Amino acid sequence: MKRVVLAGLLSFLSAVLLAQAPAPQAQPPVYEVYAIRFGVLPQFRVSGLVEGADRARTLDIPVMVWLLKGSDARRILVDSGFYRQAFLDQWHPKDFRTPADAVAAAGVKADEITDVVITHAHWDHVDGVDLFPKATVWIQREEYRYYTGDAWQTRGSHGGVSGDDMAALLKINTEGRLRFVEGDDQEPIPGVRCYIGGKHTRESQYVTARAAGGTVVLASDNVYLYENLETHAPIAQTLDRASNLKAQDRIRTLASGPEWIVPGHDPAVFERFPKVADGIVRIR
Repeated sequence: MKRVVLAGLLSFLSAVLLAQAPAPQAQPPVYEVYAIRFGVLPQFRVSGLVEGADRARTLDIPVMVWLLKGSDARRILVDSGFYRQAFLDQWHPKDFRTPADAVAAAGVKADEITDVVITHAHWDHVDGVDLFPKATVWIQREEYRYYTGDAWQTRGSHGGVSGDDMAALLKINTEGRLRFVEGDDQEPIPGVRCYIGGKHTRESQYVTARAAGGTVVLASDNVYLYENLETHAPIAQTLDRASNLKAQDRIRTLASGPEWIVPGHDPAVFERFPKVADGIVRIR
């Protein structure tokens, strides 16, 4: 009888201890990171990318988005590219496909994208945001506030930003799909952090992603070309060159190594990383 009572007491105590024990922590997600080219802007002046570059130099530069495939089944785009006819007519990109078609070539349909992180409001990075109908869209609060408001009150204070793109963001907001990143060093999505960059636009940002074995930095237009980093030259299109150089220096400290940094428009991205398909490489 005593053995039965003792066994019952031990069983009860074990159940109590298990109930009080902290729940096991879920493993943080890791991401496969891809660069996806959806077109090429031919004969672009390098002096428009790297401060002080020879004005006679030109380069065929890719326009791209970055896809994060999460171990938690999340499918995230960093930037959304462009597709509107006005930009096609103005820039005449070669080998163009819509960003949605380009992402589909990487195995993810447009309506399977769960999140889009916008680094800044320039047309070539935000124009395609309405191609991904089920995604939650993330943007720095001040970037959104300024370019849907004050920027249009003063002539010339919204260069490179389209009213149609801001209207698309406003519509996404009214649909309940817009979320704000609240300043520097924020993690709006597990494993994905946002950092305020140099003053390329009002409140541009760049993104880090936790990959297997380290941290990838998707610099977007905070670093146009590897040349910016290698020569410590600011981007040519910045509102504050010192802030851009500061962002470059910080990017170096955040990445797991120089080879973990991905600039925004360098064709060498598609030479330095393993090819998955035409115009698609796996970063890590």
